[in-house]
Amino acid sequence: MPYDEQLAERVRALLIPLEGYDERKMFGGICFLLHGHMACGILHDRLIVRVGPERYDEALQQPHTTLFDFTGRPMTGIVQVAAEGINDDAPLQRWVLRGVDYAQSLPPKKAKA
Repeated sequence: MPYDEQLAERVRALLIPLEGYDERKMFGGICFLLHGHMACGILHDRLIVRVGPERYDEALQQPHTTLFDFTGRPMTGIVQVAAEGINDDAPLQRWVLRGVDYAQSLPPKKAKA
Protein backbone atom coordinates (compact mmCIF):
# COMPACT_ATOMS: atom_id res chain seq x y z
CA MET A 1 0.00 0.00 0.00
CA PRO A 2 1.83 3.12 -1.16
CA TYR A 3 -0.60 5.45 0.60
CA ASP A 4 -3.86 5.35 2.53
CA GLU A 5 -6.66 6.22 0.07
CA GLN A 6 -9.14 7.04 2.84
CA LEU A 7 -6.70 9.54 4.30
CA ALA A 8 -6.15 10.97 0.81
CA GLU A 9 -9.90 11.52 0.44
CA ARG A 10 -10.04 13.33 3.78
CA VAL A 11 -7.18 15.61 2.73
CA ARG A 12 -8.70 16.21 -0.73
CA ALA A 13 -11.94 17.36 0.87
CA LEU A 14 -9.99 20.09 2.68
CA LEU A 15 -7.91 21.18 -0.31
CA ILE A 16 -10.08 20.89 -3.44
CA PRO A 17 -11.92 24.18 -2.74
CA LEU A 18 -8.63 26.10 -2.70
CA GLU A 19 -7.36 28.00 -5.72
CA GLY A 20 -4.34 26.40 -7.40
CA TYR A 21 -5.05 22.90 -6.06
CA ASP A 22 -3.31 19.97 -7.73
CA GLU A 23 -2.01 16.56 -6.75
CA ARG A 24 0.80 14.32 -7.96
CA LYS A 25 2.17 10.91 -7.21
CA MET A 26 5.53 11.49 -5.51
CA PHE A 27 7.81 9.76 -3.01
CA GLY A 28 5.87 6.53 -3.62
CA GLY A 29 2.80 8.27 -2.20
CA ILE A 30 0.75 11.30 -3.15
CA CYS A 31 1.47 15.02 -2.74
CA PHE A 32 -1.03 17.83 -2.64
CA LEU A 33 0.08 21.12 -4.14
CA LEU A 34 -1.09 24.71 -4.23
CA HIS A 35 0.14 26.81 -7.16
CA GLY A 36 2.85 24.22 -7.78
CA HIS A 37 4.18 24.08 -4.22
CA MET A 38 3.82 21.03 -2.00
CA ALA A 39 1.57 21.69 0.99
CA CYS A 40 1.29 18.13 2.25
CA GLY A 41 1.26 14.54 1.16
CA ILE A 42 0.63 10.99 2.25
CA LEU A 43 3.10 8.15 2.46
CA HIS A 44 1.61 4.89 3.72
CA ASP A 45 -0.60 6.01 6.64
CA ARG A 46 1.44 9.10 7.55
CA LEU A 47 0.71 12.70 6.66
CA ILE A 48 3.72 14.58 5.31
CA VAL A 49 3.48 18.33 5.98
CA ARG A 50 5.66 21.07 4.55
CA VAL A 51 5.79 23.57 7.40
CA GLY A 52 8.83 25.54 6.22
CA PRO A 53 12.13 26.21 7.96
CA GLU A 54 10.78 28.79 10.43
CA ARG A 55 8.16 26.44 11.91
CA TYR A 56 10.11 23.20 11.55
CA ASP A 57 11.50 22.87 15.11
CA GLU A 58 8.16 23.79 16.69
CA ALA A 59 6.33 21.26 14.50
CA LEU A 60 8.74 18.50 15.50
CA GLN A 61 7.89 19.09 19.16
CA GLN A 62 4.21 18.31 18.56
CA PRO A 63 2.84 14.87 19.47
CA HIS A 64 3.11 12.13 16.83
CA THR A 65 5.61 14.01 14.62
CA THR A 66 9.00 12.88 13.35
CA LEU A 67 11.58 13.98 10.82
CA PHE A 68 10.76 13.31 7.19
CA ASP A 69 13.80 11.28 6.24
CA PHE A 70 13.03 9.80 2.85
CA THR A 71 16.50 9.83 1.30
CA GLY A 72 18.73 9.12 4.29
CA ARG A 73 18.92 12.83 5.08
CA PRO A 74 16.10 14.65 6.89
CA MET A 75 14.27 17.12 4.67
CA THR A 76 14.33 20.33 6.69
CA GLY A 77 10.98 22.08 6.71
CA ILE A 78 8.97 18.89 6.25
CA VAL A 79 7.62 16.69 9.04
CA GLN A 80 5.62 13.51 9.09
CA VAL A 81 2.65 12.96 11.37
CA ALA A 82 1.83 9.41 12.46
CA ALA A 83 -1.68 8.03 11.93
CA GLU A 84 -2.42 8.41 15.65
CA GLY A 85 -2.01 12.18 15.32
CA ILE A 86 -4.53 12.57 12.49
CA ASN A 87 -7.25 10.02 13.24
CA ASP A 88 -9.72 12.78 14.07
CA ASP A 89 -10.77 15.51 11.66
CA ALA A 90 -9.75 18.49 13.81
CA PRO A 91 -6.04 17.58 14.14
CA LEU A 92 -5.90 16.54 10.47
CA GLN A 93 -7.30 19.92 9.46
CA ARG A 94 -4.81 21.77 11.69
CA TRP A 95 -1.88 19.92 10.12
CA VAL A 96 -3.14 20.35 6.56
CA LEU A 97 -3.64 24.08 7.18
CA ARG A 98 -0.03 24.36 8.34
CA GLY A 99 1.03 23.03 4.96
CA VAL A 100 -1.45 25.31 3.17
CA ASP A 101 -0.13 28.34 5.04
CA TYR A 102 3.43 27.60 3.98
CA ALA A 103 2.57 26.78 0.35
CA GLN A 104 0.50 29.96 0.04
CA SER A 105 3.38 32.04 1.42
CA LEU A 106 5.44 31.19 -1.68
CA PRO A 107 5.08 32.87 -5.07
CA PRO A 108 3.14 30.71 -7.58
CA LYS A 109 5.31 28.59 -9.85
CA LYS A 110 5.05 29.29 -13.53
CA ALA A 111 3.40 26.60 -15.63
CA LYS A 112 5.76 24.62 -17.84
CA ALA A 113 5.15 25.05 -21.55
